[in-house]
Amino acid sequence: MSNGLKQDISIGTNLKALRRKAGLSQREASARLELLELPMTEDILAKMEQGKYSVRISVLLALKQIYGVSTFDAFFEGL
Repeated sequence: MSNGLKQDISIGTNLKALRRKAGLSQREASARLELLELPMTEDILAKMEQGKYSVRISVLLALKQIYGVSTFDAFFEGL
């Protein structure tokens, strides 16, 4: 039996939309996360946006700042 957690709701579409709204490429967004000492590659960010990789809370906090959203509601809009 696997001990891995599986996400039950994907916020990937919203992550992608917020990144684009902020005018950032995946490379730029992952570089900004690295500057905040959160290890991130473009590949992992792409997988998050595709719903194939669970988003850690620390990353969500940083993305809120990087994407310039005032509340977490933007990440969960329409779900």
